[in-house]
Amino acid sequence: MHVRCPDRLPEEAFRQVLELLTEFSPVVQALPPSAALVQLKGALRYHGTSTRHLGEVLRIRALSRLGVDVRVGIGPTIVVAATASGQIDAPGGVLAIDPDQVVDWLGPLPVEALHGIGPKQAAALREFGVHCVGLLAAVPPGTVQRLLGGRAGRMAADRARGIDPRPVAPRALPATLTVRHAFAQQTLDGALVRAALLDLVVQLAHQLRQRGQVARGLTLTLRFAGGTSWEKTRRLPEASAHDDDLRTLAYRIVDAAGLQRGRLTGLVL
Repeated sequence: MHVRCPDRLPEEAFRQVLELLTEFSPVVQALPPSAALVQLKGALRYHGTSTRHLGEVLRIRALSRLGVDVRVGIGPTIVVAATASGQIDAPGGVLAIDPDQVVDWLGPLPVEALHGIGPKQAAALREFGVHCVGLLAAVPPGTVQRLLGGRAGRMAADRARGIDPRPVAPRALPATLTVRHAFAQQTLDGALVRAALLDLVVQLAHQLRQRGQVARGLTLTLRFAGGTSWEKTRRLPEASAHDDDLRTLAYRIVDAAGLQRGRLTGLVL
């Protein structure tokens, strides 16, 4: 099962979706920033139902509990499931492809719809006259390798036939720590914003040291009047919990944002 969440879903909401997925299977692979894989083989015996029904239940629970609609693709391999989820129109839905349907279902799809085929690869294939997945599956693998390169060509040739030996590998999101500041009044005062950001940095560094942890990067979210927001993530040169290291990076991020976009109502670091 391949699950796509809405684009730009906040990380906290994405974590809640991942937690929900563990109700269906203990094998969940996070694919940040907004997708995940779920191994259903053992779960089907436990739940005693079909894959399609599990997908529908998942979507209903995500909507009712979290207010998040999801696109759920189900198939016998990762590439089939991920391609299926990509064919579902937003905001959500469920598409299940049975093993005996794979070849017929993949065949008519445009070549760029096959999960793992990027724009450059699709352009190279179309230039050769391969415009759908069925044609890609019919081209000799050696020819596909010459068009796309050795490894990429082998993978594309296999995936056009629904072949994908990759297992779902359990993987959670890295641990995070969040601090917030809400301004008493909307502001465009750069000095006030930097002072509030410095306070958040000090709080964050202190909590990291208390936990015996270090930060590998920072994500700064600026919240504006009217409900809009701006977010940027940057990695630290070296993992650190020191105030100076975190402050330098935080200032660099906020400087990149500029404050001409609108009045700020809050910061999240």
